[in-house]
This record gives sequence, C-alpha cells and structure tokens, in this order.
Amino acid sequence: MGKRLEQQVAIITGASRGIGLAIAQAYASEGASLCLIATDVARLSEVKDALGLTPERIMTIGLNVTDRDACFAAVAQAEQHFGRVDVLVNNAGVYRAKSFLDYAPQDFQDMLDVNLFGVLHFTQAVLPGMQARRHGRIVNMASTAGKWGSRNQSAYNVSKHAVVGLTRCVALEASPHNVTVNAICPGFIQTDMVEELKAQVAHSSGMTGEELVRAALTRVPLGRILNPSEIAGLAVYLGSSESSGMTGQSIHVDGGMVLA
Repeated sequence: MGKRLEQQVAIITGASRGIGLAIAQAYASEGASLCLIATDVARLSEVKDALGLTPERIMTIGLNVTDRDACFAAVAQAEQHFGRVDVLVNNAGVYRAKSFLDYAPQDFQDMLDVNLFGVLHFTQAVLPGMQARRHGRIVNMASTAGKWGSRNQSAYNVSKHAVVGLTRCVALEASPHNVTVNAICPGFIQTDMVEELKAQVAHSSGMTGEELVRAALTRVPLGRILNPSEIAGLAVYLGSSESSGMTGQSIHVDGGMVLA
C-alpha cells in the first residue's frame, strides 16, 4: 500500500461492517485519520481496536444518520478533534425487498431517511468547511439500483436514484470551491446486506436464495459476486488527489452488469 491519503481526515459512515469496514481498512492503510460512524457502538469499538491506529488518528461515534442534529454534531466533533474534515464517505444504508404493492408508504420513507437523507445531512454538515478551505472529497455510496429498474426493490431503487441525482447536483455547486462529489454504484457485493437481499427477494419472488444468486449472476459478465475490497479501492481513489479532475460521476463496480 502507498500513502495516498496521508494527512487527510476522513469521515466514514456505516463503518462497522461490509463495504464501510473495507473502506475504513483501506483508508487506514493509505495513511488517513478516521472518524468512523455507525449505529453499532460495540462493533465500532472492535473495528477501532483492529485498525490499531493511535488515538490522534482515529475516533468513533455511534449515531443513526437519520438524526440530523447528531450528524452535524459528529462533524463538529471531528473538526474539533482533527482540525478539519477532508473526505466524507457516505456509506450507511439499509435495504428492504418487497413487491411494489406490498410496500407501505413507511417502507419508502424508512429507505429515504437513511439512504438519501443520511447523505444529505452529512454532506450539508461538512461542505461549508470544505468550501472555505477550497479542498474536499465527497464519496457517496449509491448502487446499480440507482441506475436502472429492478423487480421487488422499488423503494431501495428510488432512494439510490436520489443519491445519484444528489451527487450530480452537489458536484455542480461545489466545483467552484475545488470540492469534488462522486458516487460509487456497486453491484452484487458479498456483505451482510447481500445476505439480507437474498432472503428478502427470495421470499418476495418464491425463489430460494441460491436460485436467486444463480439467476442474478447470469446478468454479470464476470460471473461472480464481488468483494468489499474491490469497492474500497475505488473509494481510496475518489478520496485522494488522484481523482482531482473527476466530479459528478456515478461509477459502476458491478462485474459488468450495467454496461451504460
């Protein structure tokens, strides 16, 4: 590993497991100081211990990204501890699969509260400081579900389409201040959420989890489920100076599933 994020301070939401954990590990290896956010305080503590960073380089905060005041307070706490925030990775997310007619309005609201408004809260909290310093990287975790339609997950797709749209709009407004805003659109990644997806979609469609995976992989040219580390590599690039010429993009990491 290099030190592409040395002397950079990053906030990572949803950092206790899955893609967020992989990003935290990659950022630590690349020299970043970290403020890790998740709802599970015990798992955050385990992650902190496993990373082995000095207290000057790491802090953890337990919160729910639906709590706007808590998000703003967390950013203020990170800025006080580290002096600034250079990179924000909006990774926290939730998933719920049902047929469209089985969704209640609250299902849509729950998905939007975390997947969209969590991104909005943290972005509005960090952006003033980034713009004042004329330096910042915001990395939003969207999904291939934010770029196309699919059965039995309309509420999730709506929330991720919103993240893609928000990414583009904020990128336009932030670009005069030398702040970049990009999104990653993972496909099938081996995480706890994919296991939940298998169970929920299988229930909605009448398929078993393994039948669902086999059917899904017929649409993936690489023919496999990807690893969280394959997302983390792109997150490092988007958080570093190497991506200084890129903003407003939503990049697929999906084994070739969405070729558009």
